[in-house]
Amino acid sequence: MAERRDVVIIGAGAAGMMCAIEAGRRGRRVLVLDHAKAPGEKIRISGGGRCNFTNIHAGPKNFLSANPHFAKSALARYTPRDFLDLVARHRIAWHEKTLGQLFCDNSAKDIIAMLLAEMKAAGVELRLSTAIGGIAHDGTSFRISTEQGAIEAASLVVATGGKSIPKMGATGFAYRVAEQFGLPVIETRAGLVPLMLDPATLAAHEGLPGVAVDVAARHGKTEFREAALFTHRGLSGPAILQISSYWREGEEIGLHIRPDLDFAAIIAAARKQNGRQAVQTVLAEHIPKKLAQLVVTDLGIDGPLAELSGKRIDALVQRLRDWRFRPPASEGYRTAEVTLGGVDTAALDSRSMAAKAVPGLYFIGEAVDVTGWLGGYNFQWAWASGHAAGQEA
Repeated sequence: MAERRDVVIIGAGAAGMMCAIEAGRRGRRVLVLDHAKAPGEKIRISGGGRCNFTNIHAGPKNFLSANPHFAKSALARYTPRDFLDLVARHRIAWHEKTLGQLFCDNSAKDIIAMLLAEMKAAGVELRLSTAIGGIAHDGTSFRISTEQGAIEAASLVVATGGKSIPKMGATGFAYRVAEQFGLPVIETRAGLVPLMLDPATLAAHEGLPGVAVDVAARHGKTEFREAALFTHRGLSGPAILQISSYWREGEEIGLHIRPDLDFAAIIAAARKQNGRQAVQTVLAEHIPKKLAQLVVTDLGIDGPLAELSGKRIDALVQRLRDWRFRPPASEGYRTAEVTLGGVDTAALDSRSMAAKAVPGLYFIGEAVDVTGWLGGYNFQWAWASGHAAGQEA
C-alpha cells in the first residue's frame, strides 16, 4: 500500500525547500524527495561558497523569459526584503558586494542550515538518496514510484532545476515530467556560461589567459558593465557570463575596454606631453600590460606617439571601444550557472505556479522558463516561485 502525503516535492534545492516550508506552515503533510546525498548542493557551491542568496534590486527586468511578465506576481509577493527578514531571524551575518549582490559573511552552509531548520519546524520530511522511478496521475492524486515504495499525494511540485552542471546530478527530469503531462517546454540552452573562441583567435591572443579587465560587453542593444576574463578556452568573467544569456552560437559580441575612460583624450594628452613615448606604454597605464601589447601588435601600430597618424590612432581607439568576437560555442551545461528556457510559462498560473491543465501539478525554480541575471537573481526567483507554490500546493 502506498504512503500518503498531501504534498510531494521532487527536488531539495532552493525552490523546493522554500516551497516545502510554506506548504508545511499551512499544515500540509509534506515530503521532499531528492536523488542527491545532501540538500541544497547548488546553494553550497554558489558565490564561492558564500552564497549570493539574493539581490536587493531584483525585479522582472532582471529576468529572461518568453513571457517577460510572468515572473511579476511571484516576485512582487516575495521580495528580497522578505528573504532578508528570514536571514535576520536566523542571525546569519551578510554583506553587500557590488550591484546589490548579497552574500553570507561566513558560509553558504548557513543558508542550507536555515532552510532545513525551517522545514523541520514546519513538520516537513526530507528523504535523500531517493531515485524516482515514475509518476502517474489518476485525475485526483499523483502516484510517485521510488525504490522504497510508492507515495501518493494530492499535489506534486517539480523543483529539480535545469541541466546546468551535470556533474552535480543535474538532468532534464523536470522537462520529461512536463512533456509526460502535455506541458510545452521552451528550448533549453546553457546560460551564464563562458564563451569559447576558435583556435586561430586563441592563438592570436596567446599570453592573455588570466588577464582580466573592466568592459562593457554588448550583444545587440543589451550591455553589461563588469569584468571580462581571458581564458585558455575563450572568454569568461561576470560581463561575459551575463551577455552569454542573450547570445546565440555564431553571433558577435563586442567589448568596450574600460568604458569609463576616454582613450582618445588620454592619447592626445600623452602625445602633447611627451611625443617620444610609445602608445603601448600609455595604454599600459590604464589596462593590463599584456592586453596593451596585444592590441598594438594586432593593429600593427609601432613607433612613438608623435609619428602616429590620426587614422592609426582612430583605429586603436575604435578597437578599444568595440572589440568584436564571434564565439563558435559556449562551454555548455558543464560550466553553465543556469539553464535558459524550460517549462513554458503559458502552461502555468503565474500566481501559484500550477499547471493550468493538470490540477495539483506545480513547476518552480530553474525548471521554469524564467532565468535571472548573474548576481543573486536566480536565487530570488527560487525563493519567490517556491513561496508562490507553497501557498497553494
